Formats: sequence, C-alpha cells, structure tokens
Amino acid sequence: MEHNELFKNRTDLSVFQDKINRLRNEVRKVLVGQNKMVDFFINAILSDGHILIEGVPGIAKTLTAKLIARSLSVKFSRIQFTPDLMPSDILGTTVFNSHKAVFEFNRGAIFSNIILIDEINRAPAKTQSALFEVMEERQVTIDGKTYEMDFPFLVFATQNPIEHEGTYRLPEAQLDRFIFKINITYPTFEEENEILINLINRQSSNETEQINPVLNVEDIREFREIVKQIYIEPNLIRYISEIIQKTRNHPSLYLGASPRASIFVLTSGKAHAAMNGRDFVTPQDIQSVLVPVLNHRIYLTPEKELEGITPGQVISDIIRAVEIPK
Repeated sequence: MEHNELFKNRTDLSVFQDKINRLRNEVRKVLVGQNKMVDFFINAILSDGHILIEGVPGIAKTLTAKLIARSLSVKFSRIQFTPDLMPSDILGTTVFNSHKAVFEFNRGAIFSNIILIDEINRAPAKTQSALFEVMEERQVTIDGKTYEMDFPFLVFATQNPIEHEGTYRLPEAQLDRFIFKINITYPTFEEENEILINLINRQSSNETEQINPVLNVEDIREFREIVKQIYIEPNLIRYISEIIQKTRNHPSLYLGASPRASIFVLTSGKAHAAMNGRDFVTPQDIQSVLVPVLNHRIYLTPEKELEGITPGQVISDIIRAVEIPK
C-alpha cells in the first residue's frame, strides 16, 4: 500500500466533526477564551475520562464545567466539597422504612451522568476515598450491595492551588483516576474586556440558559466507538511507551507515570485526531495531550521543586529527548 493511501480517511467523520464544532460554538456563546480547556473537556467525554481543573478562584472553572454539561442531554449534579462533607453525603445511605419494615438505599448526588465536584481538595481524605471505587469502576458498593452507574458517568472536578488555605493534597491514587489535569491562568486583557462587554449585553442573568444540548447519550456512545476505530501505527504506540518509560528514570523525578498514563495518552491521542478530522494518529496528537495527561502523575524530586522546575518543563525535556517516529 502506498504511504499516502494509508493516511487517507477511511472513516467518515463529517457528522462527528459537525456535532463537535456545534458543541464548541454553544459553549463559546458564554465562555470567552479557554478554547484549549473546552477541547480537553470534549476529549475527556470522548475518551471516557474524568477531568480535573486547577486554578485560582474566579476564572470560570465551575462555569466551564456547567456549560459543557448543559450542552449534553444527560443528567447533571453538582457537589460542593467542604471539610465537613461525609462519604454518605456523596454516595447515599441505607435507611429503615418503617411503613414497609425494610431497609432502603437512598441514592446520593453521585448518581448522575455528569457530576461537577466543586473544590474537590477542600474535603479530607476520608471523603476523598468515597470516590475511589465509583471513578474507577463506575459503581458504588454500600452495605455489601453494588449499584451500577448509568451511562455515561463522568466527574468534572475543580480545585484551588494546594498552597491556598483550607486545601488538602489529593492522594496519588485519586489523581491517577483523572485523565487530564488542566491548569487555568488569568484571561488576557482583550479577553477580560470581552467578558465585561458580554456581561453588559447579556439578556439573562443565568448564563447556562443560553446553551442548547448538542450531544445525547447515543451520540456519546457512537462517538466513543468512532474514537476506538481511529488508526495508530505500531511505531507511534512504541513512541508512547518510550515517553512513559522516560518518566520513570528521569533524574528530576522521583515518581514516574503509571501504565494507566500510557492508556490515557493513547485514547486521548485518538480523540484528538478525530476532533481534528483525521482517522489516524500523528505524533502531534500524542504531544498535544502529554502535558495534561502526565502533569499530575509525575512527581519532582525535592531539589528540583526548590529550583522552581515544573512538571511541564520535565515533560518538554522528555519530548525533546525521544525521537519522533517518521
């Protein structure tokens, strides 16, 4: 087969791309800038992965999650994490029904399709542990009985930087369950000006009312199947493995990425390719998702932290050190 024949689209992505573009445009009715973050939200939906957004208060972390959820025809719930939140507040609890003389399970807020967890790092470890099973296995076990979550099940979580007062560092096992960690910065001058102009011109005080649903449950199911069919060459699979291996013996790191990171780079790289109209993965697709997939899975040595080195810089070094497949 000719090389250029191999890279012709064999999958019709026209409907897929049309709906993804419509979803982007819906969110942009309200949200100014943050285009990359919106694309990572969409990628997480297509890749069946949870997403963690970090940034200082007031920069539209929660708003973005709510807008994305509104653009999907699915159930949505929001949980505000606080230091006094208990696991039963999230998962639910078994109570005795005196009329029926039986114990019944009252489902918690986690029983939804899209769950926005606001300020996830304001709750202590006991509450964080309540999310381990449901985020990994899409099920909850209460009093020996297992309850399956409906399709789709995704957690959108926001957190403040860990240096802020009243925050707890998330356990490594918890962080590893998020496909992406996105760090949001302040808007540019032009974006901030546009935010203020939009506020003056807005007809409704409820921003989410302007958003119309674009994808339904069947669309999500179908689009995930399309993403699975995106072609990736064996040398690009090896490229992913080499990058992940480099994180495990890099002198600036004392903890490298897990095998789950390799899987997430592969699946999100495929989603990135599909979102850009291709049914095959390129090295650029892989490089585009590496930082958000890896930056919460690698841990700097104390010496490098004191020097002000960031995980993003180490990931960039690794990308430069690994030869790009031809």
